[in-house]
Amino acid sequence: MKDQNQVLTEFSLLTDHDIYLYREGNHFRLYDKLGAHLVEKDGVHGTQFAVWAPNAARVSVVGDFNQWNPETHPLAARWDNSGIWEGFVAKLGKGTLYKYHIISHHNHYSVNKGDP
Repeated sequence: MKDQNQVLTEFSLLTDHDIYLYREGNHFRLYDKLGAHLVEKDGVHGTQFAVWAPNAARVSVVGDFNQWNPETHPLAARWDNSGIWEGFVAKLGKGTLYKYHIISHHNHYSVNKGDP
């Protein structure tokens, strides 16, 4: 079992069909897949995060739960070159304040962005 300071990156709400529709521009329920969603993975409750950041070199989730530290909960870029970064944070529940910490490929510009 992973602790709260680890992010599971092998778990995804996105299927191959979701990515196909997304690339076509015909996925009309992306809000069900991107953003933050309360889920259970291997008996552990937590939050699944997914964000589209195609120009990012690195993306992580920051918030009160990790003292806004961008090193603690990094997300992983999907293998399919969709520009989507995702990860599961265990024991993170409803009402948690968070943002995505994004470091750009362009001049390593970094910013904390709210969930769109």
